[in-house]
Amino acid sequence: ITVVTWNVGTAVPPSDVTSLLHLNTGETDDADVIAIGLQEVNSKINKRLKDALFTDQWSELFMDVLSPFHFVLVSTVRMQGVILLVFAKYYHLPFLQDIQTDCTRTGLGGYWGNKGGVSVRLSIFGHMVCFLNCHLPAHLEKAEQRKEDFATILHMQQFEGRAASGILDHDLVFWFGDLNFRIESLDIRFVKYAIDSNILSQLWEKDQLNIAKSTWPVLSGFQEGPLNFPPTFKFDVGTNKYDSSAKKRKPAWTDRILWKIKSPGVGLGVGGRRPSQGIVSVRQLCYCSHMEYMVSDHKPVAAIFAVQFASKADKPSVEIYVADEWSRPEQAVVRYKMAAGFHRSSWDWIGLYRVGFRHPKDYVSYVWARSDEGERCPWCPLSVSGMQVTFSDEALPKRKGEYILGYYSNTSSSIAGMTEPFQISLPRSEEGSSSTDSSGSSSEEEDDSTLVLLAPKSRSPSPGKMKRHRSRSPSLAKFQGLILRPSSRDRATSRSPSPQSRRGLPGDIPTIHLPQEEPRGHGDKGKEPGWAGDGHEGSSCYQTVREQGRPRRVSADNPLARADPRNLGLLPALRLEMIDQAMGWCRESVDQGYPCRRMSPSSPPGCSPSPKEGSSP
Repeated sequence: ITVVTWNVGTAVPPSDVTSLLHLNTGETDDADVIAIGLQEVNSKINKRLKDALFTDQWSELFMDVLSPFHFVLVSTVRMQGVILLVFAKYYHLPFLQDIQTDCTRTGLGGYWGNKGGVSVRLSIFGHMVCFLNCHLPAHLEKAEQRKEDFATILHMQQFEGRAASGILDHDLVFWFGDLNFRIESLDIRFVKYAIDSNILSQLWEKDQLNIAKSTWPVLSGFQEGPLNFPPTFKFDVGTNKYDSSAKKRKPAWTDRILWKIKSPGVGLGVGGRRPSQGIVSVRQLCYCSHMEYMVSDHKPVAAIFAVQFASKADKPSVEIYVADEWSRPEQAVVRYKMAAGFHRSSWDWIGLYRVGFRHPKDYVSYVWARSDEGERCPWCPLSVSGMQVTFSDEALPKRKGEYILGYYSNTSSSIAGMTEPFQISLPRSEEGSSSTDSSGSSSEEEDDSTLVLLAPKSRSPSPGKMKRHRSRSPSLAKFQGLILRPSSRDRATSRSPSPQSRRGLPGDIPTIHLPQEEPRGHGDKGKEPGWAGDGHEGSSCYQTVREQGRPRRVSADNPLARADPRNLGLLPALRLEMIDQAMGWCRESVDQGYPCRRMSPSSPPGCSPSPKEGSSP
C-alpha cells in the first residue's frame, strides 16, 4: 500500500507525478493500493463550479498517470480543498467491497470545510481498512486545537454496517495529511542549522506530534516511521529554499503519515489468544519527501507499506465466464454465476472495459445483468450453471484490442466480478469502414459526442463525470428523455449507453429524438438505462411530425410536446420541429386509425398496448 499526502497550495498540477507515486521503480512494482491525500486544492467559487460539473485537474492527472499501470480509481471524496483518492489494481476490484466515504468540517466551528477530514473505508480481502486524510489548524500555538479537531473527526465519522462503524473500529487505519504540527522551543536558526548539518534527530524530540503520541490518549496506538527527511514546510514556491519572506516561518514536519492496527483488547479467541493478534501486520518500507516538486510551499510526502493478513475472500462474489477471443459478434456471450448470499439488484450491469480503464464507469459499453438463466455457453465448465447475457452488434467496440468484463453491483457500488483480459478482433462492417475513412485520424480517438441527459432519479450507470464530456449542459436536465445524437460520420464509435436500442436519423446535424420502445415480441424486455420509471397502459393521443419527408408520431403529453423549442437555447446546433404547429393533427391522426404505441418507460401514463409484430401504422 502506497500513501501520499501533499498540500498543493492551490497550485496547478505538475506535468508528471510518476516519481511521487514511486512508479517504474523496482521496489514498488507490486504495489496493490495507492491512497492520495491532497489539501488546499483550489476551491474558489468559479473553480468549484467547474469541478462540480467535471472532474478536477488533480484527479484527472492521477487517473491519467496510474491507468497505464492498471490502477483503477476505487473511490474518491472531496470537502472543498481536501481530496482523497484511492486506487487499486484492476484484478483486486472484486475483493474490495463495502466502500463508504465520509467527511467532517472543523473550520469556523464546524461550518467551513477548509479544515477537517475526509475518509474512505473499504473491506480488502475481508479486512476493514480506513484511509483518513486531514487538514488540521495551523500555527505553533494551536496544538490543543489540533487535538480537539482530530478527536471531533474520530467521533463524528460513522459508517453503515456492524463490521466497523467508527474509524478506530477498523482493522487498519492510515491517518495522513497536513497535520500542521510544529517544532517547539528551538530557535529558527538552530532548526536550519540542524537541517543543513543533517542532524535531524535533535529536532525529533521537540516535534509536537512526537510529544503528543506519548501524552494524548486519542493518539494511543498510532505509529510513524523515523523522520529521516528534512521538514516539508515552509518553502518559497518554485525553489527548495525555506521561507525567506518577512514572516520567516520556522521549518516543520507538517505533512505526516501514520497508521494504527486495531487494538487486540476486544475479547479473547480460542485458547486465550486475542482474535486480532497475528491477523494484520504492517511493515513500513519507505517514508520520504520529494524535493523535486516545487509548485507549492509544501513538499509532498510518500510512504510504502507491506501489509500482510490472512485472506478471508478466496473467490469473487460473481464469477464471469467468457470466450478467449471475440472474433465474431455471435461470440459476445457472457455467462456468470453468483456466490451464495450475494445481494443482486435489478440495476446491476456488466461493463465491457478497455484494458487501462480509469474507473468502474469508464466502460466501452454495457448490458443489464439478467435474472433468468440462458442456454449453457460452449466454453463454460460443465459444472457452471448461471445467468447469461449477450452484447449486441452495435454495443461491440469497433477497435481491436484487449478488453475486460466486469460485473457492477448497484447495491455495493463496486465491481463484484471481473475477467482476465481477452481479445476482441471483430471484422469491420462497410459502414464502419466508410465512417473510419471519412473521419481520418480522429476515428482512432474515443467519440464522446453522444450525450444523454437522464431523468433526475435515473439509476443509469452512465458515469456522472467523464474526462472529455465538456458539452454537458445542466440547464437541459428538466427535459426528460432528451438525447443529443452524434452525426452519422461519428456514430460508428459512439459510446452512448445501450446504443443497440437507439437509432439515429441520418444527417450531420444532431436531432432531438423522443424515446420509443420496440413493439412487443422484439427481443427481451430489458430496461433501458436512460429512462427512469415504468410506463402504464391506457389510451393517449399522438401528433404526427414530419422529419426529412417521413411522418413520425410523438405523444402530446410528452414534456417536449409542451416545450417551446425557442427556449431550449440550442437552435444553432439542433434540428427542431415545431411541435405546436402539429397540435391540430392529433384528432386527425386518431381518426385515420393510427394505433397507440407505448413508448419508453419515461413516457406519460395512459398509453394502450403496443401493436403486434408485423403491424404498421
